Amino acid sequence: MDRVKKTRVLEKTGRRSRAVRSPARFAISLSPLLHPSRFLSFIRNINSLTTLTLSLPKTHTIFQPLRYFKSHPRSSNFIYSKEKMAVEITQFLLAAQSADTKVRTDAEGKLRQFQEQNLPGFLLSLSLELSNDGKPMESRRLAGIVLKNSLDAKDATTKEHLVQQWMSNDAPFRSQVKGLLLNTLGSSVPEAGHTAAQVIAKIASIEIPRKEWPELIGSLLGNMTQQDKPASLKQATLEALGYVCEEISHNDLVQDEVNSVLTAVVQGMNVTEQSSVRLAAATALYNALDFAQTNFENEMERNYIMKVVCETAMAKESDVRQAAFECLVSIASTYYDVLEPYMQTLFELTANAVKGDEEGVALQAIEFWSSICDEEIDLQDFESGDSYPHSRFIEKALSLLVPMLLETLLKQDEDQDQEDGIWNLAMAGGTCLGLVARTVGDAIVPLVMPFVQDNISKPDWRSREAATYAFGSILEGPSVEKLSPMVISALDFLLNAMKDQNSHVKDTTAWTLSRIFELLHSPATGFSVISPANLQRVMVVLLESIKDSPNVAEKVCGAIYFLAQGYEGFETGSSVLTPYLPDIITALISTAERTDANDTKLRSAAYETLNEVVRCSNIAESSQLIAQLLPVIMNKLGQTIELQILSSDDREKQGDLQALLCGVMQVIIQKLSGTDVTKHVILQAADQIMVLFLKVFACRSSTVHEEAMLAIGALAYGTGPQFEKYMPEFYKYLEMGLQNFEEYQVCSISVGVVGDICRALDDKMLPYCDNIMTLLLKDLSSGDLHRSVKPPIFSCFGDVALAIGEHFEKYVSYAVPMMQGAAEVCAQIDNTDEEMVEYGNQLKRSIFEAYSGILQGFKSSKAEIMLPHAPHLLKFIEVVVKDANRDESVVRAAVAVLGDLADALGPNVKVLFKDMTFCSEFLGECLQSEDEQLKETATWTQGMIGRVFSVCG
Repeated sequence: MDRVKKTRVLEKTGRRSRAVRSPARFAISLSPLLHPSRFLSFIRNINSLTTLTLSLPKTHTIFQPLRYFKSHPRSSNFIYSKEKMAVEITQFLLAAQSADTKVRTDAEGKLRQFQEQNLPGFLLSLSLELSNDGKPMESRRLAGIVLKNSLDAKDATTKEHLVQQWMSNDAPFRSQVKGLLLNTLGSSVPEAGHTAAQVIAKIASIEIPRKEWPELIGSLLGNMTQQDKPASLKQATLEALGYVCEEISHNDLVQDEVNSVLTAVVQGMNVTEQSSVRLAAATALYNALDFAQTNFENEMERNYIMKVVCETAMAKESDVRQAAFECLVSIASTYYDVLEPYMQTLFELTANAVKGDEEGVALQAIEFWSSICDEEIDLQDFESGDSYPHSRFIEKALSLLVPMLLETLLKQDEDQDQEDGIWNLAMAGGTCLGLVARTVGDAIVPLVMPFVQDNISKPDWRSREAATYAFGSILEGPSVEKLSPMVISALDFLLNAMKDQNSHVKDTTAWTLSRIFELLHSPATGFSVISPANLQRVMVVLLESIKDSPNVAEKVCGAIYFLAQGYEGFETGSSVLTPYLPDIITALISTAERTDANDTKLRSAAYETLNEVVRCSNIAESSQLIAQLLPVIMNKLGQTIELQILSSDDREKQGDLQALLCGVMQVIIQKLSGTDVTKHVILQAADQIMVLFLKVFACRSSTVHEEAMLAIGALAYGTGPQFEKYMPEFYKYLEMGLQNFEEYQVCSISVGVVGDICRALDDKMLPYCDNIMTLLLKDLSSGDLHRSVKPPIFSCFGDVALAIGEHFEKYVSYAVPMMQGAAEVCAQIDNTDEEMVEYGNQLKRSIFEAYSGILQGFKSSKAEIMLPHAPHLLKFIEVVVKDANRDESVVRAAVAVLGDLADALGPNVKVLFKDMTFCSEFLGECLQSEDEQLKETATWTQGMIGRVFSVCG
């Protein structure tokens, strides 16, 4: 399988977090003279310059116009203009960092005007400022940052605008700027060289994929090969090489260039180099590893790279050692298949680091083994049975690896449970232990349980907490048969431990209980460690412990969440949790109202748990209780609207609380609307509910807008045709949501709510469809809207068509070409990019859903409208069916639309189906599926196609 370098991301487990390691790179430091708030404000203003267009008189200029000379940069005219401009921009860059608001604002405005009136002059002036060692570092630093932000942005649309803006300059001008930046790498001020390296990489990311700047790599390598060059030049050059590799694709360089880059980088890690150079080289190698596939396939080259990296992992300086271990982590993910000859050395290196090195280095050493686990888990997922062909490094190292990890659990921080996002040796070790359990399964249990038994009752809190953490960490991976006896026997001990005198022990115990309930409590499947006999004691302990300190209470909420989830599916029978629901709901509401809840995630945890308790409850037994909960939550939501808002912080807190309460409202509405017995409760309260939601919208909080919109979708489902009376007042907010490109999640949810309302109103939706379809088509055409919103829009076409039937005819000439265009986009998606493959599947499914809705909407009349589009649809289905990357949801949608096509168009498509030989094979494949729903749909589709041929004779 292809290897892709992976960077570990933050993975919340309720109590523990996975390691967060951003790509190792230097950050531009802020001058102590520049207050962070003023700095951020200024950078935001500079970033906005790319989208602002101020109308200024041509004759009014703050700056002397910078004449752009195509002559040699050393011409006297150029030098004169350069010096004059540099003096003026220096003053404004310094003033833009002033503590005096008026001075700062005036300088920002003048810089903005300069950028708008003369962008090339602005960019060249920034480059000159950065390159001039005679200028103050404060102005050079800001010049570099503004220059970099003039080339790149997080927002894709803004970034594309900046790219086009840069490329619109002619080649000689761009060469001038690039030459100045390359010269700056040799600056006597290291910070200037570092900043120049970052800007060089941004330009490279634009030009190299366009086959521009072919001489860049050669120029950088020249800095590394010249004799007697200062270490600062080597350091800045290596940083530039690393940043360039980080910014571009491995396909953008030819192999000879890759070989040269790797040679320079690996030589830079040599023990004879200064530590700053070795650090920059190790960082550059980390970014260049994706380019090294061919080199790692060559044993001699691979041996040399591994030798140098391992030597660097033993450097005197801890930051150099840490950078080397980061390379090893990346190598573990990217080149797992070739690691076997080095594993003995790598184990010794990592073991020594974990036992005695500084924490930053030790964390990366543990991360190496976590990455190995990730690879082996992935391999097991790809292969079936015991035949997966991998090296089983974890299994081979198990007897030495597990004791090493268990020792790290005893190295807790005193305040680790009081701070969000803290990551230390104990947490990293426990997380890795959990991955090892998932990798080897039952084999880990006998290695961990002696540690648990030896430490669980010791007087030292660290020992008790470590034992509990170890136990909780191995609950996923081993078989239920292996785990259940020890978990059942440990449950009573854990419940008693919720009264431990130490908060850390209670915190970890609550987390472990939540893991037990999540993984080993599912009565619907026939197994659960919780029984009617011990449930009462469990509930007594949890409801008492939820009153503990906020961090403990938050974990208790998690335990209740999974306990309730385990009883999901008892709709037809009695749930043993029902008698406890009043106390659970009361406790969760009280917890959410705790005065210390704002200091943690406790309020959010309490309301999210309340949602799950309501969602999983047996409605036949709890309908009255949930109906009584509705006015309680409505009252709380009403109180938030009356809050006094004196600051942006107050506004944010109001929005957060309203979002949580709207979430609870959504779940209650869905639960009570789900059965005819309780639906009347929602119908009776609908007017008051809608008034509340409209007031929430009026608070103008985007977060609340999102949650309130979701709740309104649930209300539309619950009230059905009666929702029509709310449309005149609500529609303006729906329209705002559909136009909210910036907060695209809101736009996406708004699109989903259109579908909910269509299903509720059917043809009563017609008065709003012209405007809605116009907005949806505009959304699809926009380059500013995040691509993730576009698949739901296509699905929404189907919802609208189903609702209004033959009236959809006037939209066909606009909607179907969009669908066909999207189908073409699907064919061009890069199948090597997992994220794009997933997006492609979403797009395919949504196109099929759109066609299904339109075909069904036209079925009773005007079906012939879709006949001209049937060949394109069938061809698209054939292409998708032959695509190895299609997922199950795409298959289901493809089968359904085949049936809808045959059902709606009947005999008219006989000739088309005759030519589509793939249909019978595809349907045969679906009929053999283990997915009963898919088999049922395939059977129906087969019948519809059969009917087409039987009707025609």
